[in-house]
Amino acid sequence: MPPAAPTTGRRSGGARKAPAGNVRSWDEPALAPVVLVRGPEDLLRERAAEGVLRLARERDPETEKVELEGATYGAGMLQVATSPSLFGEAKLVVVAGAEAGTDELYADLLDYVAAPDPETTVVVVHASGQRGKKMLDTVVGSGAPVLQCDPIARDAEKADFVVRELRAARRRAEPDAVRALVDALGADLRELAAAVAQLVADTTGTITAPLVDRYYGGRVEATGFKVADAAVAGDAGTAVALLRHALATGADPVPLVAALAMRLRTLAKVAAIRGGGVTARELGLQDWQVRNAQRDLQRWTPEGLAAAITAVAQADADVKGAGRDPVFAVERAVLTIARARRR
Repeated sequence: MPPAAPTTGRRSGGARKAPAGNVRSWDEPALAPVVLVRGPEDLLRERAAEGVLRLARERDPETEKVELEGATYGAGMLQVATSPSLFGEAKLVVVAGAEAGTDELYADLLDYVAAPDPETTVVVVHASGQRGKKMLDTVVGSGAPVLQCDPIARDAEKADFVVRELRAARRRAEPDAVRALVDALGADLRELAAAVAQLVADTTGTITAPLVDRYYGGRVEATGFKVADAAVAGDAGTAVALLRHALATGADPVPLVAALAMRLRTLAKVAAIRGGGVTARELGLQDWQVRNAQRDLQRWTPEGLAAAITAVAQADADVKGAGRDPVFAVERAVLTIARARRR
């Protein structure tokens, strides 16, 4: 029996356009006899599965959720989990950790996909890897909805994630506040989501940058992004002080140099936009990133920007083994950047 036509959840604002076919974004849940949630981003896999459960309970509030674990699965467990309940409630069965599933799991899923129960939803959650490939190919080939959970790596994508989280909570934040959250907590998506939830729970009205600093200022001050901002602004004293504080609290020189490089790359990209021929969207930048960089570029010459980029490239090599003193290398880069800015 082919899968029933999926019921699609309301798309969150700001989400990326889903690929064609039965593959869609993690935040576009659907109901069908079988749903595949796949991708390496742990938090997004959880959100995708929760979204399917939410749709199931919107359709039937009495829907029973049953969880199976791939690594400990035994033959016949899926058949038992999907069988009608004593009181006839609808069921949603989540098969977690399918990337580490047993051979019995894959065999039972192959049989189930061939003839699924139209009154039950089975959510197969697979992180990554080739284990269970035949089962995955069969699920995808059946036309079942596939909720893709790819890593959120770029700052622009993290900012989009924050905005979607706030929109779901019916809150908004100033662009600088979003930037501050990403700078402080963007290395861990789960921590970023928790911070948004805390701000939503503890505050009212529009979330501002000072409000973010009040809650997470210590984290912001200890990141390479604050160091980079001060250096790009030409404030050598503040940049070095922040750098030394970050190093003293355990920061590694390698990600600090990476933050400097990221900041300068944004300036270089916006300089290219200013020259025409390329758009912010094509470069993966948000409007607020462009506005901030355009403001900074008023004090930068092409020669100064080139010198700063060269200094960071040298520091990157030094902190990765080419130099004797990584701390000196990153401090020298910070000073070079600050001095390269036009006065």
